[in-house]
Amino acid sequence: MRIIGGRLKGLRIQAPQNLPVRPTTDLAKEALFNILNHQLDFEHIEVLDLFSGTGNISIEFASRGAVKVVSVDRNKGCIQFLKSMIEKHQLKQIKTQFADVFKFLQLETDSFDLIFADPPYDLPALQQIPDLVFERNLLKPGGYLIVEHPSMKKLAHPFLTEQRVYGSSSFSFFSPK
Repeated sequence: MRIIGGRLKGLRIQAPQNLPVRPTTDLAKEALFNILNHQLDFEHIEVLDLFSGTGNISIEFASRGAVKVVSVDRNKGCIQFLKSMIEKHQLKQIKTQFADVFKFLQLETDSFDLIFADPPYDLPALQQIPDLVFERNLLKPGGYLIVEHPSMKKLAHPFLTEQRVYGSSSFSFFSPK
């Protein structure tokens, strides 16, 4: 894994082997950020990274100047690794939350410019993510929810705007109309 833009561009992230993660590939991440470059001013956004794992996406947003990044994961090893990266690279805008994502979403009151979710591909409750985000009004006006999921799965929701396929991974984009 590497950071592809911003002040940490080129940084290689070597996560411990024992973390239960499936990081977003560099190819898919680069394609995603090429799309977002045309839609967002990174230096003025607040991001929620759900199922943050190694923090690869959180670090990418922080490297590009995001004002605030909240990273949520229920694995202590993932949170500890991300905290070590935050300290090592002085990424003070990243705040970690050790929590179950669904419980976190039910209690969260802040709203975000962008919410990125990269759940385990076999997660049965995948469809609940957009439902909870929009029921709880967790996006700011003009905000985006992006869910990474297996390409063979299709997410249905009234606010689904598009799905981009990158091999076996897809990004589904949601935005209130």
